[in-house]
Amino acid sequence: MTARHREPSTPAQTRYRALLVGLVAIFLVGFIISRVLGSGSDDVPPGAVDTTTTTTSSDAGGTGGAGSSPTTTPTDGGGSTTTVAGSTPDLAPLQEVSLDLVFEGFQQPTVVTAPVGDDRIFVVQRVGVIRILDENRTMLEPAFLDLTDQVLAGGIEQGMLGLAFHPDYANNSRFFVYYVDKGGRRQLSEFAVSPTDPNVAFAASEKVIFEYEQPEGHTDIRHYAGNVAFGPDGYLWVSMGDGADSRDQGQDPNTPYGKVVRIDVDSGDPYAIPPDNPFVDGGGMPDVWAYGLRNPWRFAIDSVDGLIYIADVGHADQEEVNVVPIAEGGYNFGWSDMEGTRCFHQQDCDPADYTSPVVTYSHEEGLSITGGYVYRGYEIPELNGTYFYSDWVRQWIRGFEFVDGQVTEERDWTEDLGGPVGSVTSFGLDGHGELYLVTYEGGVYKFTAVR
Repeated sequence: MTARHREPSTPAQTRYRALLVGLVAIFLVGFIISRVLGSGSDDVPPGAVDTTTTTTSSDAGGTGGAGSSPTTTPTDGGGSTTTVAGSTPDLAPLQEVSLDLVFEGFQQPTVVTAPVGDDRIFVVQRVGVIRILDENRTMLEPAFLDLTDQVLAGGIEQGMLGLAFHPDYANNSRFFVYYVDKGGRRQLSEFAVSPTDPNVAFAASEKVIFEYEQPEGHTDIRHYAGNVAFGPDGYLWVSMGDGADSRDQGQDPNTPYGKVVRIDVDSGDPYAIPPDNPFVDGGGMPDVWAYGLRNPWRFAIDSVDGLIYIADVGHADQEEVNVVPIAEGGYNFGWSDMEGTRCFHQQDCDPADYTSPVVTYSHEEGLSITGGYVYRGYEIPELNGTYFYSDWVRQWIRGFEFVDGQVTEERDWTEDLGGPVGSVTSFGLDGHGELYLVTYEGGVYKFTAVR
């Protein structure tokens, strides 16, 4: 047997082999460590929504900044948000959910919200002032926006009622406010932040988007509704009550009263009509997306399931929650032919002619519904998909899930959350999708996990 002849290695070849062996060794060690520790980009905490393809940068909130918190993508610009899962530690078992007092002393707050990704929260007071609580939940001075000289806050339903930040707020500093002006008109205006101070709005930048008197012949100063929110479509959605003119407004799609309207504030002057609005080609006011409502004080858009939850305040006997897909419009929720599930002004009505609510409760249980949000946050994934709402008078808090067109997991959360905390005026979400509420008595509370 003859041996195969081999030339001796050159110095360059020797160095090449050494480098190759070293790289292979490093790869194997890294692979073994990763297997042992279980790390990897596919780890998603239980209940979190994997929306990796829509991840935004962690500093999208500008001044507030997302820091090390999970980033969120806007679904209604101050409404529901979708949690974007990152590399996160495992959470300990949930013991309970509590309502933790964040701040007290506000003057009849009506909104709590934040730009997506921002560590601050913004609290609207009915008298016409918006205040900021910083990341440490300390109130900043001066106020973010003070319109007390423009806002009429008579009764308990007038005042500054809605606030929504543009989905691209971090770059364009645009936000929208719904309020009742000194003339009693419901008004939607756009503002911008001061170019020199991100914690102060530039009041002189006000651009009126629309203003409407109360319905002709009205005799009341109620039913303004006033929720504003951006949907995942980029359009601004606004709820408007019937002006306490129940017989003439809800069933007339040619007026803005008793409606949810949907407008494009990025086009037109002062706005444009989305081309797929249900009455864009006639049959109703082109702004209108849905009608047959009494006083839809609060609604929420859940982009995960593509649904809008509209809580409508009742009149004689029933409060209601309506849940419908946002992919189409033109819904007629019945008022005032119907109230909830029963005929009202039209005694021989056919419920099949209207879109029925998914949840109602009688005035034996409560007297004025406050709609909330579907929880999609990061800190309490066990609540993922739960819609929370309250009754302003009876002060309880309830929740349910809406799955495949059916209400499930109905539950009274009042005692589990530590008992009534006051008259819940509004729920809201911070910049990371965590759930809050504000009370008429002036408190801001956060839904908090106890683990």
